[in-house]
Amino acid sequence: MEFRPCIDIHNGKVKQIVGSSLADEGDRAVENFVAGADAAYYAHLYKEAGLRGGHIILLNSRDSAYYEATKAQALQALAEYPGGLQIGGGIDAANAKQFLDAGASHVIVTSYVFRDGKIDYERLATLRKNVGKEHLVLDLSCAKRADGYYIVTDRWQKDTRERVTTELLERLGSECDEFLVHAVDVEGKANGIERELASLLGSWGRIPVTYAGGVRDFDDLALLRELGCDRLNVTIGSALDLFGGSMPFEKVTEYCR
Repeated sequence: MEFRPCIDIHNGKVKQIVGSSLADEGDRAVENFVAGADAAYYAHLYKEAGLRGGHIILLNSRDSAYYEATKAQALQALAEYPGGLQIGGGIDAANAKQFLDAGASHVIVTSYVFRDGKIDYERLATLRKNVGKEHLVLDLSCAKRADGYYIVTDRWQKDTRERVTTELLERLGSECDEFLVHAVDVEGKANGIERELASLLGSWGRIPVTYAGGVRDFDDLALLRELGCDRLNVTIGSALDLFGGSMPFEKVTEYCR
């Protein structure tokens, strides 16, 4: 289990939010924590700790009045730690290379590869051709429904018809280098992980998978390691002391090592 740290940026500031509360209209979100430090500060911290593969997420749409400020923060973080961080949020085939050239190791994509509620394999092929499989992470942000977990897009505001199964992981896993999986229902709530989702992801384990959502303490980390068959990496947001939580950054880093 690797610790993959995060830098979530909303309205030009590093934040931790309740994921399900995010709304493009009015650029609104329920905030757990708003950092006084900028994104470059956190990038430097992760670099000094020797942590690679963390992710920057731009939480504003490209139509937002805050997008340029959010993007500027992200670019500063990439410049601080070139090759050490991944980036997602509004990435498509046209702009992906810009972020790789700015220092991102990978681009993280969800919404661009979906159209009319399903995977657009033509877009996925174009993206893979433009950036290379080795630089592509697919974000399978998902929400629990009656019959399983379904991928949601557009900053977790739109449902799709794509259910997360081992067959889907197998199909998409051949197109990318890693998966980032946000458990949207518990994202930012620090009230426990999605056990069923962790078990599903751990039972597959063909390529690196980072789980995000709900981690609240070291018992959750131990449970994630068990349910995920020690195949899953983890990101921690609101529960981390860097973002106002109780889990010490240094202890989490050491535990995962």
